[in-house]
Amino acid sequence: NHPVSGGKQTALSSVSFFNPEKLHSLTIQPLYPVTPSRPPSTVSYVERARQHRWRCSDVTFHCSDGALRQQWIQTIREQLTALTSRPKHLLVYINPYGGKQQGECIYEQKVAPLFACASISTDVIVTEHANHARDHLKTEAELKKYDGVVCVGGDGMFSEIVHGLVSRTQRDNGVDQNSPEEKLVPCSLRIGIIPAGSTDCICYATVGINDPVTSALHVIVGDSQPMDVCSVHHNNTFLRYSISLLGYGFYGDVLADSERKRWMGPARYDFSGFKTFLTHHHYEGAVSFLPATDILGTPRDKTRCRAGYVTLPNLCFCSIPEYEVGWGVVRGKFLAINAASMSCACPRSPMGLSPAAHLADGTTDLILVRKCSRFNFLRHLLRHTSKDDQFDMTFVEVHRVRRFRFTPRHCQNDSELDLRENGKQLFSQICRDHPACSCSPAYSSWNCDGEILPHAAIEVGVHCQLIKLFARGIEEQPLFEDLANPPCAL
Repeated sequence: NHPVSGGKQTALSSVSFFNPEKLHSLTIQPLYPVTPSRPPSTVSYVERARQHRWRCSDVTFHCSDGALRQQWIQTIREQLTALTSRPKHLLVYINPYGGKQQGECIYEQKVAPLFACASISTDVIVTEHANHARDHLKTEAELKKYDGVVCVGGDGMFSEIVHGLVSRTQRDNGVDQNSPEEKLVPCSLRIGIIPAGSTDCICYATVGINDPVTSALHVIVGDSQPMDVCSVHHNNTFLRYSISLLGYGFYGDVLADSERKRWMGPARYDFSGFKTFLTHHHYEGAVSFLPATDILGTPRDKTRCRAGYVTLPNLCFCSIPEYEVGWGVVRGKFLAINAASMSCACPRSPMGLSPAAHLADGTTDLILVRKCSRFNFLRHLLRHTSKDDQFDMTFVEVHRVRRFRFTPRHCQNDSELDLRENGKQLFSQICRDHPACSCSPAYSSWNCDGEILPHAAIEVGVHCQLIKLFARGIEEQPLFEDLANPPCAL
């Protein structure tokens, strides 16, 4: 029964409110009064914009009854206290060297003000060298103080955070990471990623866009998106965790070549990609895999992983014995062997390597590209940039799996697979099997989320929902795309 008048106000306040029914964030706090008896207040909220962006907007209102106005504010504060999903204290790592080296600027100008408005306190660490964040999380960080960990950087920085948190969690729970059969303990802290890298694949797969403000708002409202993580082993020795892509052959060769050309900057990826395409190396080996036969959906069903997608916990990987489900084996010559645990979408490949891959179903999509002509391989690569079926080619096959192993053909024993020491030993083997000087080398390298693995023979297992992100998956938004001015429901 009290009049409320609206008017735009640019100032943000320091108390936040989240309405689960309308998926909006509200903030309210008294501003300087227009008159002593009728001070205005500001409500700030999250609204959806185009292309999966979220933005923070606000509106000023007046209430003629001061007691009623205080009652509104008190009620909102009580609701805030009851929202346990929203973080209050975060540990933030900033990579000042990733992407265009804008990490610190992005955080200070776009993210920190939003965290302050939402009354989120932060402890910020600017990393000084590679694996700084990983090592700090594994040994020094007092994790019990925080509600989550946020990284400002690219996919490499995110991988550091995952390795630090997962390793710390397994150590604290007495889990042996060197055993491929171990069931890993899920991490209790959620991870936020503020994109400041070159590709930001993780943001594209979990939010739909690499926008720092959008990612910060997902952290503020306390979203939670579980994600699978793959563990990679060699000879019962843990190597790395993979979150997005494991690639042998083409993508491994591109990374290995680009590492030798860091002086070129980001252009090295394009140069190395073109060079690797022209060399057209293929590699012989055997891929054995445990198919995911107990789930709905296939890599070719065109069912996208979107917000609200439900994964049944009992269908997740839990060290399924080999005798329960038959393993498949594929032998041959391959141009590429890829395992995608998510779509791997990015600006250059909006659909990704496996458009129907899911984030939290306990599986990875194993993509085998057999030896073919350069023209056909180019057709395959171009499919990543279109909406056509990625796998509708005779030389490409894809399997949704829970585990897989790869053994190169020239592997006589596991001790030969240390790629850092293959040198002359491998050269003699190559010359015996391939007399031509221009033939393919015996081994490629595994590209594990942008890092080169030291072994070619590996075993990979998927651990269902091992981590959680401050995200909710990509939202379907045909309604919002069609509206020039999306509604701001309060």
